Amino acid sequence: MTPPLSGTTSTDQETRRLQMVERQLRRRGIGDERVLRAMAEVPREEFVAERDRDFAYRDGALGIEEGQTISQPWIVAFMTMALGLRGDETVLEVGTGSGYGAAVLSRVCREVVSIERHAALAARAAATLERLGYDNVEVRTGDGTAGAPDRAPFGGISVTAAASGGPPPALVAQLAPGAALVCPVQRDGGEALVHFLDGETTQLAPVRFVPLVEGEAEP
Repeated sequence: MTPPLSGTTSTDQETRRLQMVERQLRRRGIGDERVLRAMAEVPREEFVAERDRDFAYRDGALGIEEGQTISQPWIVAFMTMALGLRGDETVLEVGTGSGYGAAVLSRVCREVVSIERHAALAARAAATLERLGYDNVEVRTGDGTAGAPDRAPFGGISVTAAASGGPPPALVAQLAPGAALVCPVQRDGGEALVHFLDGETTQLAPVRFVPLVEGEAEP
């Protein structure tokens, strides 16, 4: 594992991680113990830029390469909890980013297929996940709005960029019966995290994400 910045020990980061779980997550309604254990286990500091490691457990998003972000810990936990996973599913993630969300998902399901349109981000995320031993995550480079039909149906789909009006139809078509899709949606001038399950739509919380982009991958 990559050593922490000078002056910040692994023990310091573990303490911050556990404080994050208790103060930012459990106290704010994250009640799924499997998700809480995953958040306590995954070292968020390993997925951020070295200059930001001291801020890895701050209650907010952090910038990463290609103009993208690593989401606020509460959002990662909330989206994971909203999928209602049992542990035996294959889950699709659209928008790998740093790989942190995929790492958390990998602790509460059987396997994760994660798609990132920025090739450089996908390569870095895959390398980080491999280095840390998350061997049940497959990172792909491509158009996430098309999903991964060769691996469908999925027991859950998490979209980490904001779709316009609703989730891409290709993703909805790749859901297994009884499986949920969680996606930020831009609608009527606002943006909200929306839960889709068997034709039912539930608005969960106001959010702000980078836009979901359709089309070929970026180098």
